Amino acid sequence: MKTSSMNKFDDISGSYTDLMVDQAQGFYAPESFQKILYLERKRRERSLKPMLLMLVDMARIIEEERDPVVGKIVSVLASSTRETDIKGWYSEGEIIGVLYTEMNAFDEQEMLKKIKGGLERDLLSDLMQKLELSIHVFPQRQQNGQCDPAENPALYPDVRKKFSLKRGAFLAKRTMDIVGSIFGLVLFLPLFLFIPICIRLTSPGPILFRQERLGLYGKKFIFLKFRTMYVNNDATVHQEYVKKLIAGSAEENEGDNGKNGSNGQQKKVFKITNDKRITSVGRFLRKTSMDELPQFINVLRGEMSLVGPRPPIPYEVQNYDLWHRCRVVEVKPGITGLWQVMGRSSTTFNEMVRLDIKYVREWSFWLDLKILVMTPWAVLRGKGAF
Repeated sequence: MKTSSMNKFDDISGSYTDLMVDQAQGFYAPESFQKILYLERKRRERSLKPMLLMLVDMARIIEEERDPVVGKIVSVLASSTRETDIKGWYSEGEIIGVLYTEMNAFDEQEMLKKIKGGLERDLLSDLMQKLELSIHVFPQRQQNGQCDPAENPALYPDVRKKFSLKRGAFLAKRTMDIVGSIFGLVLFLPLFLFIPICIRLTSPGPILFRQERLGLYGKKFIFLKFRTMYVNNDATVHQEYVKKLIAGSAEENEGDNGKNGSNGQQKKVFKITNDKRITSVGRFLRKTSMDELPQFINVLRGEMSLVGPRPPIPYEVQNYDLWHRCRVVEVKPGITGLWQVMGRSSTTFNEMVRLDIKYVREWSFWLDLKILVMTPWAVLRGKGAF
């Protein structure tokens, strides 16, 4: 399928009328349609109003047979959609997308049934069986009405495009992760032998703390740390504090046992301090960040990176605003990141998210190296570590 040539967009907030259209079918060309999808997604992060993306995938139909199929799809969509619905090439020549920006006026299943019925009338059964129709809603909702912690990659073609354009840089990042995690495991091998002994001597229970966390696109994985708390403690303490922290109602606590900072004022942190659930050894491990060492295994597995946003807990994401979720979509979570080297728990939650988003937008291989170089000093200072 041929589409018209595309202009370069310097301003992401440009109007739809400036975007190019595939004149042959009257659809937005792929770059234009994906740009609109990006803009509408950003608007939903602020308005919280849902939108719906329907995709008609023709990838299983051989290219020679696609032209008449496209014509039938165009005809059905013309009679089954509204003027305000946005139609375009989600993927050139393979996937047609329809973006429904107003969802209150129709039922998504009825809409899908109507379009599918129209295609079944106009297409041969063997071609119809090769078509794949799918619906994707943003923001995603679970049956209990809460936001689904997992993000749908279909709603983020711009992110996949970024991975494709920077494939070499991301390959270099993954290579650095593999080499760096192996180096870390070898370098800290004595601590991997010594710390478990200290944990076992001071409190009964497992050596490692395993917890479900969310990685890229909200995919769940088992996050590893050296155990720093007594077993069978009450997790609701942390859940309630996280809820208040995200809402901006958590109280600041005095850090470093009330010691003054360089300006003579007491240091403040946004974290539970003097937590009685933490063991004596665990307090030292947290202060020195040595409890994080097992995450080199997560990096080696490909679940995390050396540098990136910290992986959130599922119940944490349930309390996120939509714009907060940007920190778990575009890159893998990391052991260290901008937040860790620029204040850790001495920053508010919103400030932390903004640092993570800043990292995502400005990411480069050299930025990762810079953060890795800054990390040892941040650990030695222990600022915001509890």
